[in-house]
Amino acid sequence: MTMKKILAFLLIVVISISLFVGCAKETVTEDTNTELLVSAAASMTDVLKEIAEEYKEVDPNTALVFTFGSSGALQSQIEEGAPVDIFISAAQKQMTALEEKDLIIKDSKKTLLENKIVLIVPKDSTLDINSFEELTKDEIKKIALGEPAGVPVGQYSEEIFTNLGILEEVNAKAVYGSDVRTVLTWVESGEVDCGVVYATDAFSTDNVKILSEAPEGSHTEVTYPAAIIKSSKNVEKAQAFLDYLSTDEAAQIFVKHGFSMK
Repeated sequence: MTMKKILAFLLIVVISISLFVGCAKETVTEDTNTELLVSAAASMTDVLKEIAEEYKEVDPNTALVFTFGSSGALQSQIEEGAPVDIFISAAQKQMTALEEKDLIIKDSKKTLLENKIVLIVPKDSTLDINSFEELTKDEIKKIALGEPAGVPVGQYSEEIFTNLGILEEVNAKAVYGSDVRTVLTWVESGEVDCGVVYATDAFSTDNVKILSEAPEGSHTEVTYPAAIIKSSKNVEKAQAFLDYLSTDEAAQIFVKHGFSMK
């Protein structure tokens, strides 16, 4: 073999090795830097942000990207094709709707948590009320509620007031928020006299007082189902994160924020 041919052969070998290394690096980058898109109920904002920090130790190569909002709005986004890997709802209704449209991986569906419904007022409130039944009093002018059409806490509230026989009187005073955190903010700022939120939201701030839990049996159980969206391109990573949410480590964080495990 002439020197020219030897040099040409060596050049081909070097180029081949470079291409192989470049491809290997690209493959590793794609495999180890995954963005997992999680759409979750607004009431999970604080707890999931804390869990995300802990999950970095479990899987440092997966970045959790959250979209928080009302479960109804998130459901609509998923139905319209939003790129979502995991959906966590604050009620079964929205998850069932996605399941009926065959938009979730049914085997991945699980109920993670339970919450409570509470009546709250601003921390410096002097209102003389102690129960949901007393919301008909004339001194109460504005009651912050979640919008019943798409906000689970609003749907639970409507159920409570219907069962108590005071829905019409309460609706006349209602101011509707687009999600539970909006309701909480209005109560914190004193823009309304009182509001109905989840216990976990009330626990997240020092600017409100809890007056009462909803009467036992006045509403359906507040549960949080989670599932992987069928269009997810990261099913394996999504399942790993869902599994983590049921671990003892995650449970400690959920309980700290006021949730109960299912």
